[in-house]
Amino acid sequence: MSLDLAGLRDAVARHGPLVRVVVAAAQGSAPREPGAAMLVHPDTFEGTIGGGALEFEALAEARRRLASGAPDGVARYPLGPALAQCCGGAATLAFERWDAATLAALPDPQATPLHARPLGATSQIPLAMRALQKAARSGKGAEFLFLPGDPPWLAEPLTPALTPLWVWGAGHVGRAVVRVFEGLPFAVTWIDDAPGRYPADIAPHVRVLPAPDMAAAAALAPADAAHLVMTYSHAMDLEIVHALLARGAFARLGVIGSASKAARFGGRLAALGHDRQAIARMDCPIGLAGPEGLKGGKAPAEIAVSVAADHLRWRASRGVALRAGGGAE
Repeated sequence: MSLDLAGLRDAVARHGPLVRVVVAAAQGSAPREPGAAMLVHPDTFEGTIGGGALEFEALAEARRRLASGAPDGVARYPLGPALAQCCGGAATLAFERWDAATLAALPDPQATPLHARPLGATSQIPLAMRALQKAARSGKGAEFLFLPGDPPWLAEPLTPALTPLWVWGAGHVGRAVVRVFEGLPFAVTWIDDAPGRYPADIAPHVRVLPAPDMAAAAALAPADAAHLVMTYSHAMDLEIVHALLARGAFARLGVIGSASKAARFGGRLAALGHDRQAIARMDCPIGLAGPEGLKGGKAPAEIAVSVAADHLRWRASRGVALRAGGGAE
């Protein structure tokens, strides 16, 4: 999770000072993960920390702090009988007041991609925070971190860790896929060779890339991108897949279709010079696999939901693997 600067600036501009509530830590079963946040105004709020009694109590506490001018701080909420919840865990929430002045004092995300701060007065920076700041400045990744203490410290990335997702084709399935990825941790690039094929209303999470030669546009994709190929033409799909495999620099490659299409593509790609190992990197059909999956559903919305669920699962497993290897996504 990251600090949503654009959303925060917009909320302050529209409503004035607010209190931001962040899940700083979660023990056991909890409604939301560390980093989840909501923005609380006197008469409304945006975002969620999981709903239910915990969120109700957090809203009341945030509004009390907003009205009284109370200093930033944290509170721990056991998720048991006191809140009429049966989660059995506990959530530590951070309460921070934000206004135009605190926004203006934020570091430049390009220079310092991490916002580390005490939730109280202090002149000492904990060693763990120093190490995290140094790693972020050196490009090793900015991570969420909460350190309890007197005062407690909170660190949040200033830019979201989004996985690049390139969707090839703006037909019915492409539109459904792009819609369902809204709000998910992916930066979507949408490619088609006909600008008129895109819908009039395109969500902010999408970057449109009209490309008369779509196969040539494959060279523009970042090396860590996932690709979903679903154009109007099997021949075009094959050209794009051929270009991506020839380049070799991608995280994942999915092609809409059936097992028979996968077999035909395998033969044609082999004839184009790709070896068996390279061709095996292509997923076709796309979506969740196994008896619990939705492979086989042909309605655009069904395909989109299955593909999004599959990519969320893949992204989570990839993050675990990268962390185990000492890297960060």
